[in-house]
Amino acid sequence: MNILSYGLLGLLTREESSGYDLMLKIQPHWQAKHSQIYPLLSKMENNELLASRWVQQSDKPDKKMYAVTDKGIQKLLEWMITPVTAPVTRDEFNLRILCVGIAEDGSMRRILNERKSWFMERIRYFEDLKSRIPQDNLRVGSREFGSYILVQKGLMNAQTGLEWCNWVTQLLDGQAAIQDPTPSISEI
Repeated sequence: MNILSYGLLGLLTREESSGYDLMLKIQPHWQAKHSQIYPLLSKMENNELLASRWVQQSDKPDKKMYAVTDKGIQKLLEWMITPVTAPVTRDEFNLRILCVGIAEDGSMRRILNERKSWFMERIRYFEDLKSRIPQDNLRVGSREFGSYILVQKGLMNAQTGLEWCNWVTQLLDGQAAIQDPTPSISEI
C-alpha cells in the first residue's frame, strides 16, 4: 500500500464514492490522476479492503461505487499510528527564485505576478470548498472535521504565500527594508 491508497481509504470512510469522485476529493490534498487511482482501487478491492457495486445510470455509463470494508478500516487504523514522514517540497517556482540573481528585474516580477495569481486562485478555491462544508460538521469529532481543518490549512498557506509575494514585490520596489519579517521560534 502506498500513501495514496491510505488517502483513498480515508475518503471512503466518509461515504461510498466512485473512482472519479475520489479523484476530485483528494486533489486539494494530494495530486493524483485517474491512471493512479483506478489500479489502486482494483488492488484494494482484490485485497478485500474495499467492496464495490455497480450503479446504473440512464444518461451516462454505469459507474462503480466503492466502500471501505472492516478490513480496510483496520488497515487504515494501523497506518494512522505509524510515524508521519517529512513533507516533500517540489516547486519549480522555488528553483527559479534561487536564480533571480542572474535574471533581469522584469523576469522576477513576471514570475512573482504569476505566483500571486496562482495564490489568489487557490484562495478562491479553498474558500469555495470551505463554503460547501455544512456548518453543523465544523466540530471536533465530525467526519468532515478533517476536511475542514485541511481546507483551512490550504487557505492559510495560500494567504501566506500571497503575503510573501507582496513582501518580495515591496523589496523590489524599495518600499521595504531587507530584514527578516518572521518571528523567531522563541517569539512564537
